[in-house]
Amino acid sequence: MTLLDGQVALVTGAGGGIGRGIALRFAEEGAAVAVHCRTAVEAARDVAGRIREHGGRAVVLRADLTDEDACRRLVEDAADWGGGRLTALVNNAGVQPVRELAGMTAAEWRTVVDTNLTGVFACTQAAAAIMRAQDGGGTVTHIASVEAGAPAPGHAHYGASKAAVVAHARAAALEYGPWGVRVNTVSPGLVDRDGLEEAWPEGVRRWKRAAPTGRLGRPEDVGDACVFLASPLASWITGHDLVVDGGVTARPTW
Repeated sequence: MTLLDGQVALVTGAGGGIGRGIALRFAEEGAAVAVHCRTAVEAARDVAGRIREHGGRAVVLRADLTDEDACRRLVEDAADWGGGRLTALVNNAGVQPVRELAGMTAAEWRTVVDTNLTGVFACTQAAAAIMRAQDGGGTVTHIASVEAGAPAPGHAHYGASKAAVVAHARAAALEYGPWGVRVNTVSPGLVDRDGLEEAWPEGVRRWKRAAPTGRLGRPEDVGDACVFLASPLASWITGHDLVVDGGVTARPTW
């Protein structure tokens, strides 16, 4: 038996990086996975292909998550593909531009907030309605960030959007709990990706020094946390923010 046998999951922004790790871990634990992308179609197809190669079920679905109607259609399409069921939603899609507050425009602010927060709201609302009507309810997991509590310079819009994602999950846990829907967040620290160490060597060195575990995160580390929260092992956990950062936020700042 695997942890997610019989589940149907939708992972947004699953074409690469953290989303790819989440989608692959869900499939490894027995879930059928709808792999969402906006523009990274080939990357999403690669993820779906890897899942199928290992005997799993996957489909690629495209949507612009800044469009409320597109969010609703995405969730409905995932459930239709799953035979009328959707048991897990992972709201992973997001953007992380760097822009100092003094020069930031309202349009730049809205781009980040609409993608990172409004899309989470709309997808969750649509998914909860489907989960309410099915036996066993379902789970929703938002990918937040350690920057929800400690934003980096140039990330005011990103940090604010992720803090709001954590607050949304707690509010949704209260309101959707009676429907049988659990809502949590996972807050990753610095997760490795291709070219990161070359592009930001000093940042990587500082992170490794600060982390008691001595390393960057891996996409599958975040995937493991999401699998846990979607599994029966977490059946009494909702409204919780699970920090996955190698212990960095445990270190005192003074």
